[in-house]
Amino acid sequence: MEAREPLRDVRGALRAVLARLREGETSEGREPFELPRFWDTLGQTFQVTSQEATKLSLAFSRPPLPSAESCRKLSEDVQNAILAVATVYYWLPKGQGTTLRKMVRDATTEVVEGMIQLTDTILNAPVESLSQEQLISTGGVWEACEQVSNLPRDNQAAVVSALAASLGVVKDAVEEMEHALVEGQDPYGDIMEDEELGFRGNRDTYWSEADRQLLSSCMGLMKASKACLKKVLAAVKAHGKADSPEHIAQLDDLADIANEISPSVDELALSMYPPVNPLAVRLNAAKLASVLTKVLEIAKTSHVCPPSEEGWVQFLTGAVDHNMNKVKSFTQGQL
Repeated sequence: MEAREPLRDVRGALRAVLARLREGETSEGREPFELPRFWDTLGQTFQVTSQEATKLSLAFSRPPLPSAESCRKLSEDVQNAILAVATVYYWLPKGQGTTLRKMVRDATTEVVEGMIQLTDTILNAPVESLSQEQLISTGGVWEACEQVSNLPRDNQAAVVSALAASLGVVKDAVEEMEHALVEGQDPYGDIMEDEELGFRGNRDTYWSEADRQLLSSCMGLMKASKACLKKVLAAVKAHGKADSPEHIAQLDDLADIANEISPSVDELALSMYPPVNPLAVRLNAAKLASVLTKVLEIAKTSHVCPPSEEGWVQFLTGAVDHNMNKVKSFTQGQL
């Protein structure tokens, strides 16, 4: 086990790098900052890290084990590769966009986590054997390193990616709730009865007619959420720019508030299942309506919304208000 000792040391060093990355802060970066050079260098460091993972894994895949000196050199190369990845990430200044920076940080973190996992696997494996876990861990580092080619290259592309991801989640939530509502009176109909739970013959598992009236307006808000994300995404694709600090900051503001839509939709959807508590539904509906209103306000005052885009902003603002007023009307007697 002595030969692996340098690997234990490097694992501790990698954990320290990971802890710092997770803090999320970077310096203001190098001046002057050149985005193309940043991407070239980051790509190179990810590639080197992938190669070092391969070398490390191969060295411990068959007998004889590397000597203590060879292990020290391998460990040193792994540590230097990871430090280079983290260092280049820290070049990226906040002014390039917080949405972009978070995506680069997440990708960098995944590479470091993958390398820690690989060192763990080698240290915990029987001597002179190539385990399935080691193969999987090595492949995990390769996969994490390959992500660099798929990262958005500026903040406009990063915000497009973030909005598209949120839209996908919201679409799924809307479809799931639509499916439950058309299933009939029993949204739990696809769940097998359980002897311990007993027969589901009480009204707590069914929607009443009053529930359905309330839920109709909630569905209106959920569909408005999907439409809002779809329209904002299209506007950012068509008009979004990352060519000035002001435009970059506007894109980040839009991404930050739009990021709240999906969890707000989920909270509303969960409260819509029986037994329905009308006040909980109203509270969650109001929260979602507030988020949507804020998204529309920020979009309207940003560069992604020229006069040609104002029509859908007004329409969706009206749709949110209309459905929220109906929710208030249906729950008025509960106050």
